[in-house]
Amino acid sequence: MADRRQVLRMGAVAAAAPALTAAVATPALAHGHDRASSEVFGHRGASGYRPEHTLASYELAARLGADYLEPDLVSTKDHVLVCRHEPEIGGTTDVASRPEFANRKKSVLLDGVSVTGWWTEDFTLAELKTLRAVERLPAVRQRNTLYNGLFQVPTFTEMLELRAKLSKELGRDLGVIPETKHPTYHRRLGMELETPLLRTLERFGLNKRGAKVWIQSFEAANLRAIRGQARVNLVFLTSAAGSPFNDTTTYAQYLTPAGLKELSRYADGIGPDKAQVIPRKADNTLGTPTSLVKDAHAAGLKVIPYTFRAENQFLPADYQVGTDPNAYGRALDEQITFLGTGIDGLFTDQADIGVLARKLRG
Repeated sequence: MADRRQVLRMGAVAAAAPALTAAVATPALAHGHDRASSEVFGHRGASGYRPEHTLASYELAARLGADYLEPDLVSTKDHVLVCRHEPEIGGTTDVASRPEFANRKKSVLLDGVSVTGWWTEDFTLAELKTLRAVERLPAVRQRNTLYNGLFQVPTFTEMLELRAKLSKELGRDLGVIPETKHPTYHRRLGMELETPLLRTLERFGLNKRGAKVWIQSFEAANLRAIRGQARVNLVFLTSAAGSPFNDTTTYAQYLTPAGLKELSRYADGIGPDKAQVIPRKADNTLGTPTSLVKDAHAAGLKVIPYTFRAENQFLPADYQVGTDPNAYGRALDEQITFLGTGIDGLFTDQADIGVLARKLRG
């Protein structure tokens, strides 16, 4: 029982006999950490192998060779930043099975869309710590369900403590790329994300020029607001359609040469949907690269597209293998193809595949 409590507290089983597939890089590749111009960003950690945004997921991504670890940040009721993909946690924790929290379920308007579930802003940190993480895509990543119930929801502070520990152990400076999730929504609740984010970075000596830190957001307004206080890189995330919440400028307009030039006044990079770098054809096969990478580089912006996943259902039709949507396809080849466009990095759920693609491409 003592061992199980330690696992629940730290999520430290990440490196212990990971139940991975043959796609995992060899130890020589992972630990040799071949550096090239493109960097590998562990999307929500190693979310292809462990429930996302857990210490176990972050640790495994680092051990598989990721250059950066990505925590998405939301707020608790007592204004503590925790790592969750969304403030709604019905699909990423076991809260739905907890009768003591049944009355917390509610519907809210999240960036103009009605969403029903359980919300981090209704839980104190102490209450949130009684919950356990679960796999968000159990039908896709059935193996990840093996770890359901083992890991807590980590705070941003705990994540940065783990980053410091692993940087020392692995002998390399691990980067961190936090995303402010729904910043306007949180601000309207009186729980703005930017101040505690910057304070936490300051506490760890990371809000400084040269630190391996990016702050990312799908909203341009909050990046503009913190430009004067943040001494780290800022990246503007874009969707393939639509516009940022409460913004009349569409993502497509932001990515025109003129829009990119304007972005460069307060951002250092963009994080586009990978389809904005190489779109799909009508038959879902991979098409021809757009001018986005060239245009962004001309404006002085780095380009880090998302999200690269190994399962067939996330791949172009000509990179799929067999008919099982959850089986692995030619993910390695897809990433090599995208690296050939000159991107500066990529977000991947399987960091080892990104590390291997970079090595083979280089």
